Amino acid sequence: MSFKVDYYSLGARIRSEREKHHITQEKLGEMCALSTAHIGHIERGTRTPSIDALCAISSALNVSLDSLLLDSFDDNDLPVHLLSSLKGKDPEKVRRFLTMVTAMAEKIDEM
Repeated sequence: MSFKVDYYSLGARIRSEREKHHITQEKLGEMCALSTAHIGHIERGTRTPSIDALCAISSALNVSLDSLLLDSFDDNDLPVHLLSSLKGKDPEKVRRFLTMVTAMAEKIDEM
């Protein structure tokens, strides 16, 4: 399974979170040891942020890394979204749920 990150959406999500916290690009850059220009490029989706940069940004904005990333995946990556939704749930209930979904997926053409 391969994932393609929509960097434009990722950048928009970062910008939105930054603005919610009333932080300027300059301040976010200082908090993350990144230049203001680099933050701007990330927010516009014109540069691919490193994992270190994403971790620093998520920490500075006090948001989870997956909340920044997951919504930026293509809709074909449904399993990623589904598994993320199941984090922290009762393991036995998750196992039963996944068993049911798998059984339904196998019969989808008959529905």
